[in-house]
Amino acid sequence: MKSPVRIAALLAAGLTLTVGLALAQTGPRPNNEPPPPAIDELPVPAPPKPQARAWILMDFASGNILAGENYDTPLEPASITKVMTSYVVAAELKAGKVKRDDPVMMSENAWRKGGAGTEGSYSGFEVNKTAPLMEMEKGMIVQSGNDAAIALAEHIAGSEDAFASLMNAYAKRIGLKNTHWVNPDGLPAEGHVSTAHDLALLGRALIHDFPESYSMNRIKEFTVGPITQSNRNRLLWRDPSVDGIKTGHTAAAGYCLMASAKRGDQRLISVVMGEPSDDQRTNDSQALLNWGFRFFETHTLFDAGKQVAVQKVWKGAQDQVRLGLAEPLLVTVPRGRYAQLKPVMDVPRSLVGPIARGQKIGSVRVMLGGKVLAERPLVALAAIEEAGFFKRLWHELLMWWES
Repeated sequence: MKSPVRIAALLAAGLTLTVGLALAQTGPRPNNEPPPPAIDELPVPAPPKPQARAWILMDFASGNILAGENYDTPLEPASITKVMTSYVVAAELKAGKVKRDDPVMMSENAWRKGGAGTEGSYSGFEVNKTAPLMEMEKGMIVQSGNDAAIALAEHIAGSEDAFASLMNAYAKRIGLKNTHWVNPDGLPAEGHVSTAHDLALLGRALIHDFPESYSMNRIKEFTVGPITQSNRNRLLWRDPSVDGIKTGHTAAAGYCLMASAKRGDQRLISVVMGEPSDDQRTNDSQALLNWGFRFFETHTLFDAGKQVAVQKVWKGAQDQVRLGLAEPLLVTVPRGRYAQLKPVMDVPRSLVGPIARGQKIGSVRVMLGGKVLAERPLVALAAIEEAGFFKRLWHELLMWWES
């Protein structure tokens, strides 16, 4: 990702970034024909079209949606549900409510609903015996064990229903707007739905918030007792840049896959739901990732807490306030068009103290080709106390004069 210094310096001077591109010509063109477009001005070709009912491709760093169809349509997520279960387990571990070496019981309920005697995927842990929490989680993540997911839910919340309440509470905190969880495993249940968009946001949250837990998604096989099972995400073998995330399949949901890959500094997340086969979900996900990496790039324009501009302050103990962003601002653009970005700063003409640290003061917009790519609030990077009586009086006169 490129440094934000160049753009920040221009903004601090109250300018917008414009870059003129010159097209070299070897000689005059016949019939006054216009020159062909520069390479970086050519449109991005349409993405490959998956055979999925819904799909999305998202940039991890910026959260920008690069392509997709029907991605806000609620559908059955099948075993991709277990990514939410992983998130809850990781969050509860971080909060100290459970421990990595907790003995987790493979209850008869978990074994009967999700064990080897069922039609779904299972971990192989023996009924009425315990395993360390992290081993049970590997059985859920790598082997997609429904029994392991249920056992973890019972250990953390006491029951599947109570755990589902935790899932929904964390989902709300993440910002999943069209998702409702009913169980920890993704087996068909009335009202158990999510969307491709929400699932991409969930994958992004897991990678960002709990990278250690996420790293288990790249494990290719896991052994429980005499049984070794392989990770069902075949992209792990096909593409070395892929390190997750989760497959899913039921008769009603079709074949689903949430995938993520990192090449260089850029990471992408794809989700396909309702594919007709395992091969198709794998091929379509690979094609989406390849297309995204080929035609897009992500840049950090402004770091959090770094000065973007300085603005005059009336009636303050200091005469200027430093402005910046509370969070980093990243944008995803077609490759070769970074130089065409135009940041525009909007701030009030007159600022009056006192000003609190973190107080919103205007905004910065990033434009490309006349469209707003991103907009974030500008905030005061330091507090400005109110000036003394005589300075306030003097500034009152100056403000009246300038008005």
